[in-house]
Amino acid sequence: MTGITIDEFRAMALALPGTVEGVHQGHPDFRVRGKVFATLGYPDDGHGMVKLTSADQAKHLRQSPSVFAPAKGEWGKQGSTLVSLPAATAAIVRPAIHAAWQRLVMDESGDTKSAVQPRGPNRKRYV
Repeated sequence: MTGITIDEFRAMALALPGTVEGVHQGHPDFRVRGKVFATLGYPDDGHGMVKLTSADQAKHLRQSPSVFAPAKGEWGKQGSTLVSLPAATAAIVRPAIHAAWQRLVMDESGDTKSAVQPRGPNRKRYV
C-alpha cells in the first residue's frame, strides 16, 4: 500500500460542498458551516484527523485498524479520529471524511441544512 498524500486528503475534503480550508492551532483544517470536520498535520505530517460520531468511529476502527485510531483523551472519546496517511487509501479515507462532513450538514430528518450552500467557490482557503 502506498498511502495517500496530504494533497490528496486536502482534495477529498475540499471536494465536499461548502467546505473551506482554514488554520486551527497551526494546522490546516477543513470547515463547513464554520465548524471543523477534518484537519491535517496532527500529531505529525503523516496524519490527518476526522471528527466522527462514536458509531462512525467504531465502524472505521473495526474496518481499518491500521489506518484509523482514536485521538488521545477526551477528543478521541468524542469521535476525533486520527488517520495514518501512509497506511491509507482514498477508498478507505473518503467515506470517513464524508461522514465527518455529513454530521455537520445534515439535520435530524436527514436533509441537508440550507446553510451548506456555498456563497462562492467551495475551495476558498483562509490562511
